Amino acid sequence: MITSGEMLESRLDSRQEEGRLRSLRTNENLIDFCSNDYLGFARDIESGEDKDFATLGSTGSRLISGNSGYIEELERFIAEYHDSEAGLIFNSGYDANLGLFSAVPQRGDTVLYDEFCHASIRDGLRLGTCKSYSFPHNDLVALEAHLSKDNGQIYVAVESVYSMDGSFADLVELSALADKYKAKLIVDEAHATGLFGAKGEGRVVELNLQDRIYARMHTFGKALGRHGAIVLGDKNLRNYLINFARPFIYTTALPKSALIGVKRAYDKLSNVNYIELKLCKIQRLFKNKIEGIKAFEIIESFTPIQSVICGSNQRAKFMSNELENEGIDVRPILSPTVKKGTERLRICLHEFNTEEEVLRLVNCLKTMK
Repeated sequence: MITSGEMLESRLDSRQEEGRLRSLRTNENLIDFCSNDYLGFARDIESGEDKDFATLGSTGSRLISGNSGYIEELERFIAEYHDSEAGLIFNSGYDANLGLFSAVPQRGDTVLYDEFCHASIRDGLRLGTCKSYSFPHNDLVALEAHLSKDNGQIYVAVESVYSMDGSFADLVELSALADKYKAKLIVDEAHATGLFGAKGEGRVVELNLQDRIYARMHTFGKALGRHGAIVLGDKNLRNYLINFARPFIYTTALPKSALIGVKRAYDKLSNVNYIELKLCKIQRLFKNKIEGIKAFEIIESFTPIQSVICGSNQRAKFMSNELENEGIDVRPILSPTVKKGTERLRICLHEFNTEEEVLRLVNCLKTMK
């Protein structure tokens, strides 16, 4: 009989042989082209003493002792910021999607989700009782074929900006399809928060679709540089999640220090001048310089997420290691996170990256065969 220890070792060995073994890495003293800190907010250092930080822990779940007037006011503020009726804060974007998708769709309902949707959406569906099917990335013809034949309440789940390649969902057409078939559209705005809209409200507000979306998820852990997330919708959805979303009910609430950080990030976000944002210039520079490299496929993207297709796990890891040797931090994205054959370097551009750093990155890529 195989022991549990032998089973674990065998599975790890298999991953090693397939080039899929994950390991933790530090990134001290490297040029950051891998984090989601698009606007550099995570680099903020709060100045001065703040009596609100005296209590470091929240002491319990929000249904026990972890709730406060501050967090409820923050939820109202964020909901208003994104032009939504109500919102409920979760401890992370993963928890938010896990809670939303495991609790809301019921047995007999159907969730149709883009094949590029994040693992948190898929995991939430696994925990629930509804039927779920993926459709090819941004293929609205395939989606409509599903919509026309599925029964019960149908939900459509997409990301406004997809995390692995920076592509957009066609939210205008998706909203029209959802209206046509009386489906409820759910939009994960994790990688759009802070980057799109007049004040970083996201793609939904930028396109003026907020009244046609059933639920939105905004995370604080990317462009805002903080921790946590919020699910936006109507008051009925908020009350339902409080009662049925297990990742909300059974976890210790965020401490007040984290919530204050989120509020300060939103205050800073409201003052960002997007016309003068250096990140836009950095994106243009990278795209102009990378186009001359014929050895790699570059996925078309108009976001800070830029992907270089490597074609295999081994190649992606090799290229990442070569860049690290040159003082540049770009992480490989391996299958099965992405489809086999589309393994890649996922390059994230930031407000704090310099033109010299971008040119250094491109020149290093040019030397690779």
